Order: sequence, then C-alpha cells, then structure tokens
Amino acid sequence: MPATYAAVRAVLETVRSDRNLVVRAPSSCLDIGGGTGAAVWAAVDAFPSLETITVLDQVSAALNFGARLAADSPSAALRSATWQTHRVPSADPLPAADLVMASYVLAELPVAGQRALVDAAAESASAGVLVLVEPGTPAGYERILAARTRLIEAGRTIVAPCPHQQACPIPLGRDWCHFGARVNRSALHRRVKDADLGYEDEKFSFLAAVLDGSAGPDAAAVGPGGGRILRRPTQRKGLVQLRLCTTAGEIADRIVTKRHGDDYRLARDASWGDYYQPG
Repeated sequence: MPATYAAVRAVLETVRSDRNLVVRAPSSCLDIGGGTGAAVWAAVDAFPSLETITVLDQVSAALNFGARLAADSPSAALRSATWQTHRVPSADPLPAADLVMASYVLAELPVAGQRALVDAAAESASAGVLVLVEPGTPAGYERILAARTRLIEAGRTIVAPCPHQQACPIPLGRDWCHFGARVNRSALHRRVKDADLGYEDEKFSFLAAVLDGSAGPDAAAVGPGGGRILRRPTQRKGLVQLRLCTTAGEIADRIVTKRHGDDYRLARDASWGDYYQPG
C-alpha cells in the first residue's frame, strides 16, 4: 500500500496542480480494482473536494480490510466510502464519477480485458478525468501506451504526462516513459520488507485523459519550447540539462544556463516528471 499510495499521489498531484492542465476539483471518485484502498487515500489527500468514493474489487477480503482502515480516516468521504465486490472487467456499466482511477490493474488482465476496462473506465469518466497507473517497467509502459492509443482513437484528450496527442516519440523497445516516487519507510515497514534502507523508489507509468473539450491543455501555459521532463535533470555549475517530451511530439535535450535568467532558475528547481515551460 505505501508504494501504491506514493505513485498514485504523485500522479494526482500532476493532475491537480500541473500548470498545463485545466481539471476542475472532483466531488466523486471511482477506484476500479482498488483492493485495500491505497489509491483512494491518495485521492482524498490530493482532492479535499471529494464527497463520495466507491471502491470496486473482486476480492471481498481486500475490500473488508480497506473499509476497516478507512473507518479511522480523517476524511469524511473515505469514512463513508462504498466498498463493492465487482469483477473486472464486467458487462455491467460502471457508475459515473468525476475522478475514475485504475492503478496496477491492467497487468492482471488479458489484452481483451485491458481494452474492455479502458473503454468502461473512459465511459465512467465522461464528465471528469480518467487516471491509469501501471508499474514503471517496459511492460507497464506498453500497457499504458496501448490504452493511450485506444483513448485518443475514441476522441479522448490525454492531459498528462503527454503534452501532445501525437504518436509517442519514445522508440519502443529501446526506452520507456516512466516516473518515480520516493516512499519513506517506517521502522515497521523496514521489518516487514526485511529492508535496510529507510526509503524505496517506486517507478510508475501513467496517463490522465478527459473527454475532448471537457478539460485539457491551457493554451496560455503550453507553448513552444516546453515539455514534460522525462529524466532526472542533470545539474552542473551554472547549467541544467533537461530531456523533454515536447509539445511538438518530439524528444529534445535542452541545456539551460545562467544566461537564460528566469528560465535557468525554473530549470534549476524542476524535478523529474514536472512540466517545464520557459518564459
């Protein structure tokens, strides 16, 4: 749960605060395959506006445990959440919600099941935003890439992490789009995992999509020269090197130096996964 929470929380922070997005604060959340509820804990942390939450999973024991944990949450929405048994995917339509999430679920399904889940989740999120999260591995990225293609073909707009709607410029099989979130381990966490380090880094791939026109890139914030930072920035004295996925649908390596003034200060403070937009 800590690693899933950290990954989903990082994704939702992008959806919530990334300056190239225009997504209204959600009041309802649907978590598909949510298990014990790590993702909805991240959701209420990112979006205090949430009022109603539904968690679906086919394992009743996981749902029961999640409900017991949620009973002690400071969030009223989480304390009153609905925990419902549901087989994924299903012929039954999913309830509509402003925020629809499926994290670490696609990997558990055959290809046909993945497609069915993406279609059903997108329909459920017609009035809001759909968020998919998978492990940050080449296979996880390929599942996200397949979902991205399917959503774009269905008329959806990808709002993150991609700054464009064109084909992914990353050469398949040679690299993959992923990001990272650091999880601080408690003493108990270290004992449970038989680990020595006080932290772990969870790698993840993700996408956020909306129905075309309901939200999307802010034209005033997304301009030429900007893009998503795909690797940890390399910093040397008076210089920052960034690898970007740009609004033009290309991979570009940018070197920003002190002579670039405000752009340099922006690059110096940027992190892996941020959206970088020079002035």
